[in-house]
Amino acid sequence: MVTTITDLAVHDVRFPTAAAGDGSDAINRGDYSATYVELVTDGPHTGAGFTFTNGRGNEITCAAVRALAHHVVGRTVEEIFAAPVAFWRSLSADVQLRWLGPEKGVIHMATGAIVNAVWDLRAKLDGKPLWRLLAELPTEELVRCVDFHHITDALTPDDATAILDKGLIGSQERLAELREAGFPSYTTSVGWLGYPDDKVRALTRQAYAEGWRAMKMKVGGAIEDDVRRARIIREEIGPDALLMMDANQVWDVDEAIANMGLLAEVRPYWIEEPTHADDVLGHARIQRAVSPIRVATGEVAANRVIFKQLLQAEAIGVMQIDACRVGGVNEVLAEILMAAKFGVPVCPHAGGVGLCEYVQHLAIFDYLRVGTSLDGRMVEYVDHLHEHFVDPVRTRDGRYLLPERPGYSATMRPESIAEFSFPDGPAWR
Repeated sequence: MVTTITDLAVHDVRFPTAAAGDGSDAINRGDYSATYVELVTDGPHTGAGFTFTNGRGNEITCAAVRALAHHVVGRTVEEIFAAPVAFWRSLSADVQLRWLGPEKGVIHMATGAIVNAVWDLRAKLDGKPLWRLLAELPTEELVRCVDFHHITDALTPDDATAILDKGLIGSQERLAELREAGFPSYTTSVGWLGYPDDKVRALTRQAYAEGWRAMKMKVGGAIEDDVRRARIIREEIGPDALLMMDANQVWDVDEAIANMGLLAEVRPYWIEEPTHADDVLGHARIQRAVSPIRVATGEVAANRVIFKQLLQAEAIGVMQIDACRVGGVNEVLAEILMAAKFGVPVCPHAGGVGLCEYVQHLAIFDYLRVGTSLDGRMVEYVDHLHEHFVDPVRTRDGRYLLPERPGYSATMRPESIAEFSFPDGPAWR
């Protein structure tokens, strides 16, 4: 049966998280927000997708979605997936809008929201959660979804084919393992920069009691404060649990190296976003200087080309993909495949509304068909705002449980959309 996309609706949804300091770090103290897209069809299913923002400016991303809507409305799902790269480029390289990018910023994030909604619709039509749809797709079809333009010096279609074919070996055994034990994760909810010391200690103690053995804190304030808070967390979790740090790009290169020299006493597993997101050579220099601490970055990397350069420069020990900063599932496939080619583990970023719901699917697919190892792999978890989704993320003993409902787990509850729509929802009046 052919399914036609007959309309696109976009909602400016914002949650008032700034007041409590939830999500606060060295540069951000915002209201977690979503540019939420619904693809209406001539059938019973609606495709849901979104891109994450931090409050003000969400209306700009909504406007970008409207500017791109004509590329998807009126098309059939079958037509889109018959030529997936052509469809992806119609959005990411719109001949009139590419001057606002290309392949970066607001237009690219709007592209991601629409592309993710298309994949959500495809998964619902197939009656499968997205991770399962991707893991079960034939290698040839997965490769056809990837735009290799500008990355063939790092990953060719033949490379991708070999990786995905090899990933078929043992995939059922890996799936059985995930069904039994879940996917490893870490929590960021203990260490937001806006939290006082006593709250950090209490949240860390609670998280440890709930089974978390990997936790992340924000750094980038006064270095003496960072060291003090890091010591508190290490005291609570003991010597064996993992502690990660996130500077949210606030340091210069030399400053990052010096500060990590002071923070090394608590044995961090990685330092995330130690400097400007576009500074590939700076990340490489920091990685050489702070090793064996790993450098992790990627949550605001603009596109697959930045990831290519980070890998080629040996600038990262951990790749942090984001589900909607780039152009949606198609581009994330390219990034995951490049990480496998270079032997770098993927640990998705999920610090924002709905990102946990999204990235669990990508991490599971990576393990089943691409990376095929859990060594060094974790998914970020924050305990905020899951109640607003129809298919919220589930965890047990510090691990994600496999999502089972069809789709990309992106569908918001109608009552949440109504309550938190900006500026007219009751939460904002």
